[in-house]
Amino acid sequence: MKKQKEMLDEYDFSKGVRGKYVKAYEQGVNIVKLDSDVSKIFPDTKSVNEALRTLIHLVSKQKNTSSKGPATL
Repeated sequence: MKKQKEMLDEYDFSKGVRGKYVKAYEQGVNIVKLDSDVSKIFPDTKSVNEALRTLIHLVSKQKNTSSKGPATL
């Protein structure tokens, strides 16, 4: 079996569209690489965002509780 080269000698960009993603990048792009153990639990954008929003809610709730003094039962 012949091993395939990773890169071709030439590429045809004649049908490429210049600036195709400019507007999306102007709005802001934030790419984060997840470690493999994390990506097994959070496999897509939606699950990562839900988890982070839950964490944000819990942290802000904890900050509000701790700023009011010791909690009473």
